[in-house]
Amino acid sequence: MSFFLGIDSGSVSTKLAVLDTTDKLVASVYLPTNGNPVAAIQSGLRRIQESLPSGAKITGAGTTGSARFLAGVIVNADVVKNEITCHATAALHQNPGVKTVIEIGGQDSKIIIIKDGLVADFGLNTVCAAGTGSFLEHQAQRLRMTIEEFGEMALLSQKPARITGRCTVFAESDMINKQQMGYKREDIVYGLCQALARNFVNDIAAGKEIAAPVFFQGGVAFNPGMLRALKEEIKTEITVAKHNELMGAIGAALLVREASAHSGYESRFSGFAACRLELNTTSFECRKCSNQCEVAQLNSEKGVVTRWGGKCDLWERVQE
Repeated sequence: MSFFLGIDSGSVSTKLAVLDTTDKLVASVYLPTNGNPVAAIQSGLRRIQESLPSGAKITGAGTTGSARFLAGVIVNADVVKNEITCHATAALHQNPGVKTVIEIGGQDSKIIIIKDGLVADFGLNTVCAAGTGSFLEHQAQRLRMTIEEFGEMALLSQKPARITGRCTVFAESDMINKQQMGYKREDIVYGLCQALARNFVNDIAAGKEIAAPVFFQGGVAFNPGMLRALKEEIKTEITVAKHNELMGAIGAALLVREASAHSGYESRFSGFAACRLELNTTSFECRKCSNQCEVAQLNSEKGVVTRWGGKCDLWERVQE
């Protein structure tokens, strides 16, 4: 009973997916990162272990996401890949003919252009959160509703309010102004969805041809208001990917399964013992040169596990 594990360690959420040898999803976990990726990864591993059948063996592990290198060290991953590669791999597995992938998560958004089954171009959001799920969630909190209620209410709008969406600060100010002007709640809500859709198309997807078939991935794809707004802005049909919230983790698992087919493959996965390790992260400033890099350090009860963050190799030999 061989299985392949994919871990997508993001800034807002951590996702784990387990595939069997036929690429069927047999177990998954979706949980908040809560600013502590180590604890989230270990919690996810415990849940995965509990959900797998007796005798199951993980014969490969892959990681992706903003904390992919950290996750890779914790589990001794066989494959560590960026989110673009993993999301494209998962989308192509569901539909080999897909040409555009839109992925909107909690803190980042991306568009992936695929030609002949390969990534031809991509775009990412800048440091601003105006094109991400956190933008909508923050506005939902201001309106005193859940993000689920927010999405359903957006579908009720008939005359959406035009809200500035290029900046979260301006969007909030504009939203308050529209409330004071007496706009209906549903029209303000859908106006916010349209603002995010415009921001995505005009910023992240600027200069790129959005060709069908289009896949919508990431946690924001659960929001029906955003799906409606993107369809109107792009003027084409959009398919919400199956297991849209897990696509990064699924892509990582698919890539490690592919790697396992090569001759001489032997997994480095350390097993579920990783979820019981006492781990903590510290940092220090390397003073070996003028860069003075801040170096992150992962520690266990046995000592330093790994360090990362330096701009050169001098920090590898520096003790805190």
